[in-house]
Amino acid sequence: MSVDAGPSTLTPAVDPQAASAQAATRESLEDYTLRFAPRSYRRWGPGVVATSALGGIAYLADFSIGANIALAHGTLNGLIGIGVAAGIIFLTGFPLAYYAARYNLDLDLITRGSGFGYHGSVITNLIFASFTSILFALEGAIMAQGLYLGLGIPRWLGYLISTVMIFPLVIYGMKTLARLQVATTPVWLVLMVIPVIYLVISHPESVETFFAHTGEAGAGISFASAMLAAGVCLSLIVQIAEQIDYLRFMPPRTAANRRAWWTATILGGPGWVLFGAAKQILGMFLAVYLISTVPGAREIANEPVQQFLVTYEQLIPAWLALVLAVVLVVISQVKINVTNAYSGSLAWTNAFTRVTRRYPGRLVFLGVNLAISLALMEANMFSVLNGILSFYANLGMSWICVVAADIAINKYLLKLSPKHPEFRRGMIHDWNPVGVVSMMLSGGISIAIYFGVFGEAVQPFSPLFAVGIAVVATPLMAILTQGRYYLRRTDDGIDLPMYDEDGNPSGETLECAVTGMEFERPDMIASAVPGPDGKVQYVSSLALATDRTGEHVLPKE
Repeated sequence: MSVDAGPSTLTPAVDPQAASAQAATRESLEDYTLRFAPRSYRRWGPGVVATSALGGIAYLADFSIGANIALAHGTLNGLIGIGVAAGIIFLTGFPLAYYAARYNLDLDLITRGSGFGYHGSVITNLIFASFTSILFALEGAIMAQGLYLGLGIPRWLGYLISTVMIFPLVIYGMKTLARLQVATTPVWLVLMVIPVIYLVISHPESVETFFAHTGEAGAGISFASAMLAAGVCLSLIVQIAEQIDYLRFMPPRTAANRRAWWTATILGGPGWVLFGAAKQILGMFLAVYLISTVPGAREIANEPVQQFLVTYEQLIPAWLALVLAVVLVVISQVKINVTNAYSGSLAWTNAFTRVTRRYPGRLVFLGVNLAISLALMEANMFSVLNGILSFYANLGMSWICVVAADIAINKYLLKLSPKHPEFRRGMIHDWNPVGVVSMMLSGGISIAIYFGVFGEAVQPFSPLFAVGIAVVATPLMAILTQGRYYLRRTDDGIDLPMYDEDGNPSGETLECAVTGMEFERPDMIASAVPGPDGKVQYVSSLALATDRTGEHVLPKE
């Protein structure tokens, strides 16, 4: 079809916009920073993608979280809190993971069309980027603890080592990360699981001690304590965004691979929380065992390297136990922090490019993300872990629950939000009050509750208020606005179908008028600038992201 527009002033060979878009394209050959993952690149089977995604949850912060919960709230309250948090995280993560795997989009692209708009999702990008820095710092601090215990390396130097060693591993994107995660997962599982199983079998009394532990409060089951524990765990809800950075590389779903596709999507997506909850419970168990068997161990009971050192010593000589404890910590730190660094660099780059229309390169923001993480480590953030995570839970819950509610309720029940995700500039509004207002209400009120504005009685339940407000406000805003702020246009000016016969994004390609490169159909849109012969020419979403003049953006319908 034809598109009304003025004459073209573009000269791709010299135009700085074209140069910027071409630079972004070169980067995207590995990580697809600013756009959807094309079919031509997605050559992995569902099992490889799921294993790579689950490799990113090898972090040992779960053991520290579980230990802190056990010490503060006791075993029973901790188990209830972990269970509540896991249920919420699984339910909210499922629609996001499905959209990522089905349509090959990262969470930022999903967020754009699920209530936030093209610029509105920049806010959530910043929330996610900060999450990756926080989690990187936690894991780097745990690795530094291991290096100090095993090799006597000062912690400040351990922080630096754990940061610098990650940079070269993340340069080459998904191809390198997939190999790393698949190769290290078996070793990690053996080092983590077998010693704990042996400890339980050889010391059955430790199980009774574990369930009898009441924490600092010294009381039995308390709903408030359980919800405080849940709040700490709920801060990890944003982990689904990191899982999605892998799930977007799932192959097309067909009749032949349907079962494997669904299994991989569920396990690699919301299923991460099952493994995370198990690690938190193991962290609780090991911390209780440590304080009940080692005099004065309360100060170090939340350090995973100490937890596993004591566990290994039940099996093997002390010197070998120390070596294996350090090896476990290093492998775990590398597995998760390559994901943190990778996802963080994507988030920072995405936000910066949309605001400035300039693409400095993902590696620039990889360095920025690592620098922020190193500063947090040097500031001894590990010592205030629970407080940071409890506060952060309110923001993370607000964002994830708003997007999940938009997909599940607004798209499928109310049908006020477009069912197929849209992320391209010009096709969606810059700002959508449905998501932005709902997140502000949810996050703002829950944070106020967290700081005690509404009294101590409701203070422990701030994350639950974040969930409830998001689930109610999101459909309410969609009803009030009648869905007017989702789509700016319904026609992208291209006659080719967007999806194939199986409902997967099409693999047909078109040439981008700005970069001169071929892009797959879902990534393309008609340009508002006609070609030299007056016919329609096409531009990629990548070129539109760096279009500073906006000359290629189609007019509003």
